[in-house]
Amino acid sequence: MSSKTLTRGIALVLTVTALAGCATNQMGANYRPIIDTRGVDFNRFEADLRDCQQYANQTAGAGEGAVAGAAAGAALGAVLAAAAGSRYSRTKTARVGAVGGAVGAAAEAENNQRTIIRRCLSGRGYSVLQ
Repeated sequence: MSSKTLTRGIALVLTVTALAGCATNQMGANYRPIIDTRGVDFNRFEADLRDCQQYANQTAGAGEGAVAGAAAGAALGAVLAAAAGSRYSRTKTARVGAVGGAVGAAAEAENNQRTIIRRCLSGRGYSVLQ
């Protein structure tokens, strides 16, 4: 696989990730879970939420996950195509692997950040519903 092809694939993944981020402010470390608000001091909640979001920012976000996943997926796709023989195009298979790896890794990174926020808030005594 040429570096030009890999660069285009990564640029495409980053563009899609950036556009998805513009579509909602609820992504990754900006996630605001739904909590049971009975008896909640909202000023304290907002401060706790900001703290928890900062913890989530310490892990890889969707963009970083997509880049890492694209590289790993492209490498795996090229290796599998080489092992399968001349009937398969290494470049095309690497491209498919890059996209698949990017999407999967971005989703996992996104989920990890949301989980950190939910667990952090639960640990601070909030009843997190979603």
